[in-house]
Amino acid sequence: MSMTKIKKGDTVRVIAGRDKDKEGKVISVNTKKGTLLVEGVNMVTKHTKPSMTNQNGGIIHQEGPIDASNVMYVHKGTATRVGFKMDGDKKVRYAKSTGDVID
Repeated sequence: MSMTKIKKGDTVRVIAGRDKDKEGKVISVNTKKGTLLVEGVNMVTKHTKPSMTNQNGGIIHQEGPIDASNVMYVHKGTATRVGFKMDGDKKVRYAKSTGDVID
């Protein structure tokens, strides 16, 4: 998936999988793999050795990647599909349910 319609900082809702119906903010986007990191979604446990940054080591809970096809953009409290259109000479994203320009 070379192009994704969701960007870092967007609020999204999970529509499939173990964390269905959870909402969160996008932390990062991996366009090559087509995955996202979303706050509080797909939490995984990671065992870490003691290091200079983490003196104690132990078990850390962090977000795991989730496929971009399993999330939808949230616009005004409702999940909606995202499209692109030309606004004058500028390409903008818009919410397909309302037609409002996102950015």
